[in-house]
Amino acid sequence: MRRAGLVVAALAGAFMTVARADGPVLSIGHRGASGYAPEHTFAAYDLALALGADYIEQDLQLTSDGVLVVLHDARLDRTARGPAEHCTGLVSSKTLAQVKTCDAGTWFNEANPELARPEYVGLQIPTLDEVFRRYRRRVNYYIETKTPDAADQMEERLLALLAEHRLLRPAARRWKVLIQSFSPASLEKIHALEPSLPLVQLVLVFGAGVALEQSLDTIATYAVGVGPAAVAMDPAVVGAAHARCLGVHPWTVNQPADMTALVAAGVDGMFTNFPDELDGALGPTALRAKKAARRAAKNRATCVRAAGAGS
Repeated sequence: MRRAGLVVAALAGAFMTVARADGPVLSIGHRGASGYAPEHTFAAYDLALALGADYIEQDLQLTSDGVLVVLHDARLDRTARGPAEHCTGLVSSKTLAQVKTCDAGTWFNEANPELARPEYVGLQIPTLDEVFRRYRRRVNYYIETKTPDAADQMEERLLALLAEHRLLRPAARRWKVLIQSFSPASLEKIHALEPSLPLVQLVLVFGAGVALEQSLDTIATYAVGVGPAAVAMDPAVVGAAHARCLGVHPWTVNQPADMTALVAAGVDGMFTNFPDELDGALGPTALRAKKAARRAAKNRATCVRAAGAGS
């Protein structure tokens, strides 16, 4: 069930206190259209794109034999069904062959009988390589490195796959791939290895005043945006981030009223389980995915040039 009014309450009385620059509000399919289909499956990704998402999100886990798979949880237990020795416990303790024996759709039918579909039964956990092979350069990707400090060369493996699938360029003209993480070290590592990639620092909550300013100053040295929890959103974050040419992409927003409140507060994108709801909330301002990704990159470049000219 969707929780209503959390963002509206947080932003009450603060609408339009921060004017968003002439850029898009990116629609990011949170684990795909995970409100309607099993998260991080091709069913959820296909549906997210059909419902207007500009980006589809991939959470990364690493198998024991060094393969990047797309799954939110470090453990298989919540969303996998199958032999216990293969489909429970840490992903990092399983080989890819073991993970591929797991059913990633049945749990959704069990949890959401009103949305259950027979074709969800038997869906597999995809590898990141399989995701890239399916959608190629036709779509935009929003990738998160999950617990990267405990994974063996997660960043290098990710960059190698991006290079193999020709997804590294031209990042300056169009943000085909955005990479986020709660780990500053992971993002700083990626920035050092491939400075052209646009990165987003995830945060649970910002401090206030000087703490907010200092946090954003540091983030601005390697990232193009911040991803705060929507329930903790404050218009002061938007203003301070925009002053540093950082976009703001809160997570996870599922109520139309909350979406409207965040757009009014000036955010530059948001994660949602229901991309059709966000498409409806944006109305005629919603852009096609390719144009949205191009406009976002251009907006950032324009801000950086203007800041440089004014310094």
